[in-house]
Amino acid sequence: MQSALREYTTIGHPEPQTRVWHEVYGDGPPVVLLHGAFAGASSWGGQIPALVDGGRRVYCPERHGHGHSPDVTAEFHYADMATETIAYLDEIVGGPSAVVGWSDGAVVGALVALQRPDLVRHLVLIGQYFNSSGRAAGGILDALGTRDDELMSFLAAEYAAESPDGTDHFPIIVDKTMAMIGAEPEIDLGDLSAIACPTLVMQGDRDEVTLRHSRDVVAAIGDARLCVIPGTHLIPIEAAQAVNSVILQFLGAGLS
Repeated sequence: MQSALREYTTIGHPEPQTRVWHEVYGDGPPVVLLHGAFAGASSWGGQIPALVDGGRRVYCPERHGHGHSPDVTAEFHYADMATETIAYLDEIVGGPSAVVGWSDGAVVGALVALQRPDLVRHLVLIGQYFNSSGRAAGGILDALGTRDDELMSFLAAEYAAESPDGTDHFPIIVDKTMAMIGAEPEIDLGDLSAIACPTLVMQGDRDEVTLRHSRDVVAAIGDARLCVIPGTHLIPIEAAQAVNSVILQFLGAGLS
């Protein structure tokens, strides 16, 4: 599928301004896809065609220090990523949208929905805990914590293929990402009750988040549903057809 747009754009007016890469596909009501750590727009390759066929205009912004977007801050924090995403929704999307976040992107999506409920019509949160009590053991995060050689080599190659900052910058990205993951998010689930839009919480049955935590997240949000799909943290890749079907049903198959 050819993209409608793949380019850098500038957000944050009047100041401070940030240059970010984004991709835009299709026509219809907007849906914004928020990627996870060490990822970018390409991680949504299993979802974009289905959402476009479902009558959606799909936006895939890459946050600073991810994908093609240059690294511009000394540290990574979810709050800064949410601010950047709010600017993107305000200035590029131009109004309210469905927001789908995977992994780190789910934290960002939840923070956006809390801070700017006027910008989020529907919210999908995939494979993410919102405080450390919900983190599951034995998964990708544990491998990242030990700097697993095979995983690091894979991520470094992906980074080098897209980043304007060069291969030598990858260790800095790793350190910043792991520092953030080690300390954040620590959101009181009671605070999620302020999310007013319809919300879908989705995870694999062997994900980085426990099933109990996801159930508690759903219970905290007034209008939320839970979907568990067989698979790991990578269900948007491993089980793309199932994930897409559930998301499209939740969004109204592109009609809402």
